Formats: sequence, structure tokens, C-alpha cells
Amino acid sequence: MKYLKTMDQKTTKQIYKKSLRLHKFYRGKIATVPKCPITKLEDFNYWYTPGVAAVSREIYNDANKVFEYTNKWNTIAIISDGSRVLGLGDIGPEAALPVMEGKALIFKYLGGVDAIPIVLNTKNPDEIINVVKIISINFSGINLEDIEQPKCFYILERLREELDIPVWHDDQQGTATVTLAALINALKIVNKKINEIKIAMVGAGAANMATVRLLTKYGAVKENIIMVDSKGILHPDRKDIQQQKDIYKEKWDMCINSNKERRTGGIKEALVGCDVLIAASKPGPGVIKKEWIKTMAKDAIVFAEANPVPEIYPQEAKSAGARIVATGRSDFVNQINNSLCFPAIFRGALDVQAKKITDEMCISAAKSIAEYAQKKGINENYIIPTMTEYDMYPEVAVTTALTAIQQKITKIKLSKKELRKKIFSIINSTRKQIDLLTKKNHCFYIHK
Repeated sequence: MKYLKTMDQKTTKQIYKKSLRLHKFYRGKIATVPKCPITKLEDFNYWYTPGVAAVSREIYNDANKVFEYTNKWNTIAIISDGSRVLGLGDIGPEAALPVMEGKALIFKYLGGVDAIPIVLNTKNPDEIINVVKIISINFSGINLEDIEQPKCFYILERLREELDIPVWHDDQQGTATVTLAALINALKIVNKKINEIKIAMVGAGAANMATVRLLTKYGAVKENIIMVDSKGILHPDRKDIQQQKDIYKEKWDMCINSNKERRTGGIKEALVGCDVLIAASKPGPGVIKKEWIKTMAKDAIVFAEANPVPEIYPQEAKSAGARIVATGRSDFVNQINNSLCFPAIFRGALDVQAKKITDEMCISAAKSIAEYAQKKGINENYIIPTMTEYDMYPEVAVTTALTAIQQKITKIKLSKKELRKKIFSIINSTRKQIDLLTKKNHCFYIHK
């Protein structure tokens, strides 16, 4: 085990070194690339002045035509203040920018979505809300990213109420969606039902709070969930939370409505007899002890989702009796990765001009992801697809769009056949374009 940890640290350092070299070489990861042909200078007569005046007049007379004549239909903003960057904490907007660029790259490559990174030099939630509202006219969706709690809940709630375009917080809804997808298949393998299991949740941040909401809507019983924050198990006698219940509303709700056994203590006490552990807390290793896993129920399921190092290494959890283990790492089996859902969910939402992304849309996306893996053949080392299974994304996008249409929250209604044709075309052509640019450009550098 010591050897494995050493190898992990060595690999991580090598990745860091190469990442620095690549970022400096390319000076960022995204750029504006024309989607229209430019063969001669006269083409600007149509793309810009004087021709563009006719387009502006059309939109002035009918604002909805902005979706026909501009790229707004396919453009979203990635908004962050850099206050809660995964694995790094409060590093500020400048340091968060490369993370947001990376997110934009994934949106484009996997979902064909044009995403613009926008980092804000303010941590004031009302200022963030005001800025997003002002600039939202440019976009068909907003992706909130790496914003600390509890303000992330407040910002998401306000913007979802006050904007008529989808507003999504990936640290909440994205993590919850992929976690649910993985859990659906893990429970299928161990032959347990979601409404009968006990779940221990380590971490009471944005990710796990949203996961609770999605799991309970899918069928989990909140009373059978035991949640642990940095000070211990949540229960009605947690005076520290009660005194701030107006700020930490989600935590207080868990204190009074979960943990029917009224357990107290910490992670150790929370895990006893539980069927499932979902950890989304601080990076490990050693946050969760091997001996604590031994006290869980038979055929235990362990999701250790912290990055860059999981709360417990998979090998340790397995040797302690866990039957199925998943992490947030791509170099271990069963990676719970938000990238499996957010490009596809936004693709589906944009193509029907959905006004919001609902929990029902997230659940349908999770089921679609799980079903894709089931068709391939799930087992203990494959409960969820990988990012490279590209044909999954259009399927998830179609499912998401159909759910939005069923909920009557879209401006466009398309049949399943029409959606499949449109979505498959956008995603596949986008990847072909990127692959072609990679081959024709100097991107060979990445392989050196």
C-alpha cells in the first residue's frame, strides 16, 4: 500500500509538470474560431457592415430571432468567484480561470456547447447575482462553478427564480446526477433497494446536499441517511448549526429530518451497519479509516469522491470488505465524474430552449447514464461509463430534452426522432472539427 501511495504521488507530480508546460505553450486552452466561411475580404459585407444591419433590424422587431441569427442558442457562461475550487479551496478568480477554461473545453468537445469562462472579482453573493443577471442576455444557460457554500445555494436559488434560462451549479447538480447514476448500478449488482438501504454521507457541502435531494426524490429514505460534517454527525442537538439555521438551512433540515437512530459521534460511528458510503469531503488519504469500512453492512458500496486524492484508497476499502468502490479519479475504476452529465444535460436543454434544469431532468439523465452502462454489461469494476464512451452523450442529451418537454418548460417541442438527429449531428460534427484542427495544427506537442 505504501508503494501504491508513492506511485500515486509520483504520477501526480509528473502530470502537474506536463500540465504547466502545455498551458504555457498554448497560453490557454480555448479561443474564438469562426464558424462561417471567409474566403475574401468582401465576405465581411455580409458578416459585418453593411449586411449585419439587416440582421439587427430583424432582431429589433422580434427579439426571439436572436436565437436564429446569433450563436446565443448554443452559448452558456461559466461563472465562478474562485472561492471553492475543487481540491484547492479559495484561490481567487485569476487562479480559477484555467479551471474554467478546462470546463469550457469539455463542454465543447463532449457536448458541442460553446461555453465562455467568466471569473468575477467579488465574493459578494448579491453582486454575483446582479452581474449574472446583467450579462445573461448573451447566453442560453448559466453554469455556476466552484463557489463556496452556503452562498452557492443562495445564488443558485435566486438565479433560478429570476432568470428564464437554465441555471446550473455543477458542484451540486452535476455531482448529484453522476453519483445517482453510479449508485443505481451499484445497488443493482449487490441486489439492494434504494428505499431499504442505510446511507452514510461524509461531507455536508454543496455536492452531498444536492445528492441527498436527488437520492430522496429517486426513492431513498432521508431518515435512513446519516450525514457527517467537519464537527461530527448531524442530529437535532447540534446547537452550532441550530444557531445558524437561517444561513445553513440545508444542514439544519438534515439535523431534524435524517438520522432516525439519532446517532452521535463522527465518521466512525456513522459508518456502522451502513450499506452505502458517499464521501465528498476533504482530500485524503486517511480521512476514512480501513477499520471503519469493516463495520459497514455486507456488500458495502463506497464512493470516495474527493479530489485529487480520495478519502480512502480503493485498495484499502476493498481489503476492508467493500464490494464496490468508486472515486473521482480517472486512474481508478468507476470514476464518478461530472463530465459524464453536464455537457449532455446542457446540450439537451439548449436544443429545446428549456427555461430551467429540473431535478427530474437530472434523474432522467442519471438513469440514462446507468442504462448505457447496463447495456455494456455492468460489474464491480464497471458501474458507470467512462468519458471516452462518446456515444453516451447524445443519448443522455435526448433523454434530458424529452423530460424538459414533458415538464412543459421549453420554448421548442421536438420529437424524439428530431432530437436524435439534431443532437447527434451537433455533437459528432463538433468532435470531428476539433479532431481535424488538432491534426492540422501544432497540437502534436501534447504527445511529446
